[in-house]
Amino acid sequence: MFLLLLLCSCFLFLSLLPSVRSSALTTAIAANERLCFYVDADKAGEKIGFYFAVQSGGSFDIDFDVKDPNEKVILDGKSERQGDYVLTANTVGEYSFCFENDMSTLTVKLVDFDIMVESEPRREAPAKPGQVADHTSALEESTFRLNSLLLNIKRTQKYFHTRENRGFSLVRSTQNRLFWYMVMESSGIVGMAVLQVYILQTFFTKTGRRYKV
Repeated sequence: MFLLLLLCSCFLFLSLLPSVRSSALTTAIAANERLCFYVDADKAGEKIGFYFAVQSGGSFDIDFDVKDPNEKVILDGKSERQGDYVLTANTVGEYSFCFENDMSTLTVKLVDFDIMVESEPRREAPAKPGQVADHTSALEESTFRLNSLLLNIKRTQKYFHTRENRGFSLVRSTQNRLFWYMVMESSGIVGMAVLQVYILQTFFTKTGRRYKV
């Protein structure tokens, strides 16, 4: 009997979880390139979560825009480093999420993004009031609170992942600059030494006019 109640509780817990369709990707966007991704909203009222963060390239910024199935811009931004948005799909159809690396002429941007379509379940009143209703309500509340905590952990992980990638990109960029600075400095020192040797050699070996007394 206890096992049956446990199985029923687990089934109810899983049924209360929201239906989620997500797509987490990392893509490289070349200079002057526009790249778009698409998701479908099956019914009006669905929640669409949109997260992105520029991991490397230039000043870690990118242009973006989000359009509904009627090609109407519902969200956009210029030179944004990262963003975390939740949209409501008021129209059924295909939504486009586009990134544009138009401000760069040579730099490639590496963008990490996540598009999540979530359908919240409807809460139905129980057939019998009383203890069953109280138990269902408490389990429901615990489920949504656990879901919220998991989403917060996921956002925190994304934040630290972005910080780590940006720090690594900054270190690598500084290392390359120091390397080329040392190469130029060494070349300048060698060139100056060769020039000094040439001037001294020319000064002492140059023949001038000779006069007889």
